[in-house]
Amino acid sequence: MPTEANRNEAARAAEADTRAAAGKAGRAAAIGRTVTAGRAAAEAGTARPAPASPLTERQEARRRRILRTCARLAGRGGFDAVQMREVAESSQVALGTLYRYFPSKIHLLVATMQDQLETLHGTLRKKPPAGETPAERVAETLMRAFRALQREPHLADAMVRALTFADRSVSPEVDQVSRQTTMIILDAMELTDPTPEQLSAVRVIEHTWHSALITWLSGRASIAQVRVDIETVCRLVDLTTPESADSR
Repeated sequence: MPTEANRNEAARAAEADTRAAAGKAGRAAAIGRTVTAGRAAAEAGTARPAPASPLTERQEARRRRILRTCARLAGRGGFDAVQMREVAESSQVALGTLYRYFPSKIHLLVATMQDQLETLHGTLRKKPPAGETPAERVAETLMRAFRALQREPHLADAMVRALTFADRSVSPEVDQVSRQTTMIILDAMELTDPTPEQLSAVRVIEHTWHSALITWLSGRASIAQVRVDIETVCRLVDLTTPESADSR
C-alpha cells in the first residue's frame, strides 16, 4: 500500500505534468494564431507575416546593408560573384552574423529579389501605370519591372538562378517574393478584395512573367517576344472581372 507521502508526491507530479502540458498547448495555440494572422494578411495583400522576434532598428539597418552589398556584388559579377565571406566583409559584419540573417547564398539572393521588388513597388505607387483597362495596367507594370531588371542583367540572372535552385528550406523567402509580386499586380488592377478566380489569374501571370524572364536571360527570347507574352497573359485579368463573368 502506498504511504501518504508517496500519494502526495504522486499528486504533485501529476499536477506538474498537467501544468507543463497546458503550457505547451498554450504556446502551440499562440504560434498557430500568429501563422494564421500572417497568412490572412498576406492573402489580403496588406502585410507580410511578422517575424517571431522583430528586428531592432540597428538590426534592420544591418540587414539592409547586407542586401545592398549582395545586390552590388551580383550586379558586378552575377551569381558566382556572391560569396558569403565577401558579403560579410563588405557589409562589415561577422560571417557568423551574416549566416544568422541568411543561412545560405540562396536565402540571401532570394531575399535580395524581394527587396528589389519592394523598392520597385514603391516607385510604381509614386507613378502608377496609365492603362485604361486592368490588363493594360498590369502589362505596363510588369514590363516596367522587366526593364528595371534588364538594366542589371547580372543581378537579375543571379536572383532568378537563386529562385530556381531554392529548396523547401527557402520557402519563406520564396513566398515573400511571390506575395510582393502579387501585391504589385493587384495594385495595378486596382483591386483590394480579389476573387479566387482573379487570384488564380494573377498566379498564372506571375508564372508567365517569371518564365519570360528566364527565357530572356538565357537568350532564347527577345524583348519584343517577352512583351507579346506578357500582354497576352494579362488578358486573363479582363476575363476575370465581374462584368466579363456576367456576360458569359
